[in-house]
Amino acid sequence: MNEENIYQLPKNWKRVKLGDVFTIERGGSPRPIEQYITKDPNGINWIKIGDTKGVSKYITHTNEKIKREGLKKTRMVYDGDFILSNSMSFGRPYIMKTSGCIHDGWLVIRKNDNVDTDYLYYSLSSNAVYAQFSNLAKGSTVKNLNIDAVKQVSISLPPIAVQHAIVSKIEELFSEVEKGVEQLKIAQQQLKTYRQAVLKWAFEGKFTNDHVKDGTLPDGWKWETIANLTENLDGKRVPLSREVRAGRKGIYRYYGATEIVDHIDDYIFDGEYLLIGEDGANLLSKSRPLAFLVEGKFWVNNHAHVLLAKKQTLNKYLCYYFNSLDLAPFVTGTAQPKLTQGNLNKIKVPIGQIEEQLKIIGEIESRFSVADKTEEAIVQSLQQAETLRQSILKTAFEGRLITTDKIETIRQSVDAIPA
Repeated sequence: MNEENIYQLPKNWKRVKLGDVFTIERGGSPRPIEQYITKDPNGINWIKIGDTKGVSKYITHTNEKIKREGLKKTRMVYDGDFILSNSMSFGRPYIMKTSGCIHDGWLVIRKNDNVDTDYLYYSLSSNAVYAQFSNLAKGSTVKNLNIDAVKQVSISLPPIAVQHAIVSKIEELFSEVEKGVEQLKIAQQQLKTYRQAVLKWAFEGKFTNDHVKDGTLPDGWKWETIANLTENLDGKRVPLSREVRAGRKGIYRYYGATEIVDHIDDYIFDGEYLLIGEDGANLLSKSRPLAFLVEGKFWVNNHAHVLLAKKQTLNKYLCYYFNSLDLAPFVTGTAQPKLTQGNLNKIKVPIGQIEEQLKIIGEIESRFSVADKTEEAIVQSLQQAETLRQSILKTAFEGRLITTDKIETIRQSVDAIPA
């Protein structure tokens, strides 16, 4: 079914192709680019995909500049122009709030004074337009958008005054959605804090002992080093290059510092083991668990320490304890943080009898289970918020976001303005 026939647009609206309304051009790259990059503050902004990191709508500055001699081999963009990435995460729109040059990984849609900039931004951000981009993009493995494809994309276009009113209503509704999203993100952060508090209380003995004083261990507990509590099996690790792994595909998990990175045709370890990241930014950021349990048959490269708890110590107890830690005092290096085996062995663990370790694990998991369910509900609500945003956009561009009476009032107001 043709999209134009799915719904009836209001009076004075029309369905237009981008190529009929806008000038669309591709960027260009002076080569070799290294010869044109300059630190001169008077150089021309060189807009790269990396400049969009953390950016949702506007490009205001760039990290690099190029010499003016490169102008004849690239393309200038100006305040109010739109740029779209034409490969990988293609079709994502950004509005220029500065001027600069774009390389051939960008397309530019030139500003048109008859189209509200924000109206176009929201149109290009809608699922309906992205679906068109996706259908028109070329390539089987990596899809690419070219000028001809973008020119064929259609949007609904009301009179300019109605565009302004629609943008105003979209932003009013989005503001309400964003308030809810912010509250959900605060709740997510509070859950993270709560989980760390649970681990702190657990390893202070407060879940299994009454009247434990801060800074002291419960009766029967002691501090033991990792060296005394575990057997270190790092010597059995064997790193395999990506090329080697490509020729050895199989069913066995191949682990790196924080997760499975591949599957291969053989295994080194068989059983339950504790893996702790040896290097990488995660040692300090803790964006992923520092330690994780692995069971069954698997292989490990040299980016994760492999530990096996000795008798009277539980792997899971140690795993939870590691994930409660701030490893900064034990990590060396800044560019590439590293937890050496020597420093790992020095880490001290507060530990009681194995029966108490089991009770502590149960107390942690009982509380984490509730937190996990809450987290799932939050994630679901965040997904629903994005669905709601797209529903608002869909309604807007079908002409149903503002009432017919409102549209007619706007039209009459415009008609009353003297020519």
